[in-house]
Amino acid sequence: MRTRLSFIILAGAVILAVAPARTGRGNPAGPDGLKVEIGVKMKTRDGVALVADVYRPEAEGRYPTLLQRTPYDRRGGVDEARALAGAGYVVIRQDVRGRYDSEGEFYPFRHEADDGYDAVEWAAALPYSNGQVGMWGGSYVGATQMLAATARPPHLVAIFPYVTASEYYEGWTYQHGALMQWFATSWSSGLAIDTLRRKTQERVRQRLPGWEREASPLSAYPLLDLPAPAELAPYFRDWIRHETSDDYWAKVKVSDHYPEMTVKALHGGGWHDLFLRGSIENYLGMKAKAATPEARDGQRLLLGPWAHAATSPEGKIGDVTFGRGAVLDTTKTIRSWMDYALKGVANEYATRPAVRVFVMGENAWRDETEFPPARARATRYYLQPGSGRADGWLAEKPPGRAVSQSYDYDPEDPALTLGGRLCCGDLLPPGPADQRPLESRPDVLVFSTPPLARDVEVTGWLALELFAATSAVDTDFTAVLADVDETGYARFLTDGIVRGRYRESTAAAARLEPGRVYKYAVDLWATSNLFKAGHRIRLYVSSSNFPRFDRNRNTGEPIATATRSVKARQTIYVDKDRPSALVLPVISR
Repeated sequence: MRTRLSFIILAGAVILAVAPARTGRGNPAGPDGLKVEIGVKMKTRDGVALVADVYRPEAEGRYPTLLQRTPYDRRGGVDEARALAGAGYVVIRQDVRGRYDSEGEFYPFRHEADDGYDAVEWAAALPYSNGQVGMWGGSYVGATQMLAATARPPHLVAIFPYVTASEYYEGWTYQHGALMQWFATSWSSGLAIDTLRRKTQERVRQRLPGWEREASPLSAYPLLDLPAPAELAPYFRDWIRHETSDDYWAKVKVSDHYPEMTVKALHGGGWHDLFLRGSIENYLGMKAKAATPEARDGQRLLLGPWAHAATSPEGKIGDVTFGRGAVLDTTKTIRSWMDYALKGVANEYATRPAVRVFVMGENAWRDETEFPPARARATRYYLQPGSGRADGWLAEKPPGRAVSQSYDYDPEDPALTLGGRLCCGDLLPPGPADQRPLESRPDVLVFSTPPLARDVEVTGWLALELFAATSAVDTDFTAVLADVDETGYARFLTDGIVRGRYRESTAAAARLEPGRVYKYAVDLWATSNLFKAGHRIRLYVSSSNFPRFDRNRNTGEPIATATRSVKARQTIYVDKDRPSALVLPVISR
């Protein structure tokens, strides 16, 4: 996306120098003639000072106000802030509690509803605000909007949350009981850098006066007095201790509060984003349940081919170039949405259908009146085995005789993640990637259609209905869907997982009975893709997708305390009585 998406920040260095907080008022001059105040403080209801920078038009008057609350350093995104202020908005970028210059201790999600309410009402009361407040931003910055909206601040009118979740158990930290390991660890590590800086500086401040008075030789002075690792991200340990969707997560579950929300919202999601389901569910939930008719009618959904990372100017995501039409100009989008929602401008958001989707394969945008499209037909592609170790087939005709396929899953040798819905950092790039390396693994079953005789469009929710048994008391079943072109390139489309002990509910674990056949629902979330004539639809079935998800050790032990692992014999059933099937929402052309 042409966004330099600032919601993903993994710093490359830690500055440990003792320095005062970067606060204080000022008005840096700029060619645009805006008034800028740096380090403006506000107090939360419990007395914590949060720090913001304010950009506003030079002309006197009252303006609609755009507020962004971020854990990624408010000093980023200056060009965007200036552009929006130049378009007639007061623009405020604020460090959330416990991040960069703001006081307090950061703990994800915990304070964002109350602090968000306080920040919105503070912003609305500023002498140059007209009392109409909007919020914008992606990822955790989207969470600050959704959680603020659950508190119903009276002056919050509109939000633009993109690539963000609808809750923070399912689809942020876990997926159907499996820990989203790569994201949980890499994101926490990135956040810990600023926490390390803050805590180290505080330790130095506390120790320096004592050392100045003591007679100890300077050579004995500890240049680094580092906090224990557990102090840097205590929430990470809490996440793995709470591996069920219990009360710990319910306290910040956005989707429980749709009926209380009163804001208009433009929800942006990416087909390759790890929060895709949440972005769609926020739209659907608020469209159906928001507190007022104006809020329900004021929901919009924008779904592009994006991943949780920047898109190149040519529209390249992962290793696929979708074209310049796939590039989202976020500054322009923010302005257009807020012009409509806060200024009443009759632009495209007043006249266009509520949903806009990018159809991959065709690489074109299309407007829809709803999502998923009502005209989509749930079509079953039944899994059918090949002969011997040959790849299996996906066929619309139901299977007949009783057959099965088996493989051994070893947690010590998991199938590796190849692109897809990932964040954060460059070690594992997100987005579409070639899945063919999976095909050489004995623990991955491959099922494909013959080359398609005609184009097949798939737009909407997807699922795998899998009949399977295992020799273990717990295990995982995973799936990856790909579009295979004439050259054999297998482009990632979507993936899913189900943890056996959470097959019925993520609220409580229930061990498997070894050898018993269960029906598993593997949620593949959503996509929009045109499988062109001559291409194949391909499904990979296995029991691991690491490190996107943590490895199931097959013992049923909790994630936080697991100490051993065992191999599991997995059997997939594909007969008339146990018809495993890939369910695709096919759009007739």
